[in-house]
Amino acid sequence: MEKKLLYKISVTGQVQGVGFRWRAAHEAWKLGITGFVKNLSDGSVYMEAEGYADQLNTYVEWCKKGPGIGFVDSVETETCPPAGFKEFRIEH
Repeated sequence: MEKKLLYKISVTGQVQGVGFRWRAAHEAWKLGITGFVKNLSDGSVYMEAEGYADQLNTYVEWCKKGPGIGFVDSVETETCPPAGFKEFRIEH
């Protein structure tokens, strides 16, 4: 049986004030991913996304495009052991 993974994802570009967190959460809910998304003080968006590799890879591809408003400069991911998230939430 495939094991869950945790991706720590950092997204830079014009990703704050454009609905990125809400759309990222919507994509995660749609894909069955758990974790969270939040804005960072440096203007980037940070996510911890937990799921199976195919779900997470699809999610990262979405992150590279973003919600269609603003723009994404870069997406960095780090693979970690799962944390046991029960839902996906937007942190403020």
